[in-house]
Amino acid sequence: MRTCVVFNPVAKGQKAERFRRQLDVIGATCALKQTTAPDDARRLAAEAVREGYEFVIAAGGDGTINEVLNGIGDAPDGFTGACLGVLPLGTVNVFARELGIPLAVEKAWAAIRAGRETRVDLPCVEFTTGGTRQRRYFAQLAGAGLDARAIELVSWSHKKRVGPLAYIVAGLKALAGKLPQLRAASGAQSSAGELVLIGNGRLYGGNYEISPQADLRDGLLDVCVFPRAGWLTLGRCALPLLVRGKIPAASVQRFQAETFTLTSEFAAPFELDGELIGQLPATFSIERNRLRVLVPQRRPGPPVHGRKLF
Repeated sequence: MRTCVVFNPVAKGQKAERFRRQLDVIGATCALKQTTAPDDARRLAAEAVREGYEFVIAAGGDGTINEVLNGIGDAPDGFTGACLGVLPLGTVNVFARELGIPLAVEKAWAAIRAGRETRVDLPCVEFTTGGTRQRRYFAQLAGAGLDARAIELVSWSHKKRVGPLAYIVAGLKALAGKLPQLRAASGAQSSAGELVLIGNGRLYGGNYEISPQADLRDGLLDVCVFPRAGWLTLGRCALPLLVRGKIPAASVQRFQAETFTLTSEFAAPFELDGELIGQLPATFSIERNRLRVLVPQRRPGPPVHGRKLF
């Protein structure tokens, strides 16, 4: 099966260094496409699909996965013709954790090679930028309010030094500013708050289970709304989140929907898979079982359908 790996050759960090040491091994069994500029992974993934590669592997963090995912979608019949693979090299790697992919480079590559193909739901968002209507897919999670403001404040160099802790520091800084009032609405369901998280999967920021009812295959988005996102809410949620990986149910409002709108009282950004994408208002929806993705084998045995993937 024809396979292509899309990666950033100048990515920093220990995982990226270990990946580069494996390039000869990886390049012996598949094609390598190196990014040369920001957002280049999207172009290269679309190129790979048009060139007939059946497996397109995103080597990077959740932002790289998002770019590759949208590149597959840019190609004609991309989601039909190509299967997404994930080689987690990022700081948090939420989607890889959701899929059960090992975080160590060597183990992750072995899991990809022996993996099986499955289908999961594909969420997307529509919004307007510069008068032009845009459509963007995401793999795991979207957010607005405190979440997006924190991402705006994250220092790249700090993130590389301290990892996920950089997001916590940025979140504390975001608490000092004024947050917009957001409203998520779907038919008769409506919730308002200062932080809205939209989950395709259960996890957020690593092993934190923000959407416990979420299922990658149920055809629904899980909307989690924090009415307040201040110091009091932080105090209520911090200990349960750190100890159990969950937030108190009384601190949030939740609903599930196939589609919903997210609006704001004043200009506010939103993020997809940890990357700032655009400004509200936006409409979120989901396509059931649209995305083909490689996941680890459940038990020892040959790859799915008895085929070698490489």
